[in-house]
Amino acid sequence: QVQVVESGGGWVQAGGSLRLSCTASGSTVTPHLMAWYRQAPGKQRELVAITSNVGSRQYADSVKGRFAISRDRAKNTMYLQMNRLQPDDTAVYYCNVQIYGSSSAGDYWGQGTQVTVSS
Repeated sequence: QVQVVESGGGWVQAGGSLRLSCTASGSTVTPHLMAWYRQAPGKQRELVAITSNVGSRQYADSVKGRFAISRDRAKNTMYLQMNRLQPDDTAVYYCNVQIYGSSSAGDYWGQGTQVTVSS
């Protein structure tokens, strides 16, 4: 059974930085896609950044140039380096893992980690 665990959230002042981590365990293969989503109070969940197992990366326009997604394939771990944080970045950040074509195939979510940015 695949489990997804995030860590690294917290409180930071505007302009500061945080680094989120997400580890997927229990998969029989390397996850094909790993992504960060976020959901602010009263808003829909939105895609922040996504990376594939061949190294492609995409970002939401609102975070381009400030956030960087990376991945350690050997550890099945993904990171989100968040710089120049703004109050609008305040949200619960969720890790999403997508696995195809194996006994572990599925769409998995972590429990979320809170990021709070004060002005």
